[in-house]
Amino acid sequence: MDWDKLRIFHAVAAAGSLTHAGEVLHLSQSAVSRQIRALEESLNTTLFHRHARGLILTEQGELLFDATSAMAKRLETAAARIRDANEEVFGELRVTTTTAFGTLWLAPRLTKLYEKYPDLKIDLMLEERVLDLPMREADVAIRMKEPSQADLIRRRLMSVRMRLYATPAYLADHGTPEVTSDLTHHRLICQNTSSAQVSAGAMLVQELMTHDIPSLLTVNNYFGVLQAVLNNLGIGVLPDYLTQDFPDLVRVLPAVESNEVPVFLAYPEELRQSRRIAAFRDFVMDEVIAYRKKQKEAAGGDPPASHASDA
Repeated sequence: MDWDKLRIFHAVAAAGSLTHAGEVLHLSQSAVSRQIRALEESLNTTLFHRHARGLILTEQGELLFDATSAMAKRLETAAARIRDANEEVFGELRVTTTTAFGTLWLAPRLTKLYEKYPDLKIDLMLEERVLDLPMREADVAIRMKEPSQADLIRRRLMSVRMRLYATPAYLADHGTPEVTSDLTHHRLICQNTSSAQVSAGAMLVQELMTHDIPSLLTVNNYFGVLQAVLNNLGIGVLPDYLTQDFPDLVRVLPAVESNEVPVFLAYPEELRQSRRIAAFRDFVMDEVIAYRKKQKEAAGGDPPASHASDA
């Protein structure tokens, strides 16, 4: 099938007029009409109903227009990827990560990325479900475990631990627990162990629950846990990366924390040359370096950590 005739057919179908299509294609009306007739003859079918008010697709024409529309979209996508590898950073970048990390760590830092690349369009998809990068459900992911697919480029960003935090106001009213058994006198705020989360966080909560804590608030994501803690409702199990952006939080029972949770950035091998991916990767790495530096400075006086148990 002649690609040039298909291109002309697509323009006519989109415009609904030989004249308007000719203007778009910079061809005369008669030249466009000849190409459409030749295409109809090659397919042995009629593609348009001709009316005084313009052209209307026949059923066969609609089938062909669906096909040419899909072709046009794929060609536009391919052209965008080619430009993306050779020109400035622009276009859509689909980023997936967890609700907590995306809301509490990544989103507040995106200002710097947009300042540098104002034409970038980020679609931030926050959910606990792991999207399939090789199947292009997303372009790049930040995950709380190492990706298992072999055809992904991955880079370890940092480590996270779940710890106990409260506000100064809450502790002033209710006292500060000295050992984990003291939690029986406090309200614990955490994710439900049956909700989607990293196993290290769930294991920590399970250990804490062995102390028969009478008052409990569970939320299905850390953003909700944080809001409850900030409103002085109790002691919350939260990821440690929050402390830089919420410095007023007080760490409770410093010897209690979860196992280490590795954080990885990953993207498909086919996007290795993408300028958008490179820009996002470099931005995240710069932010992680700054985060690690502050974390190291703040960790000077931390006591050695263990799992949840009486100190």
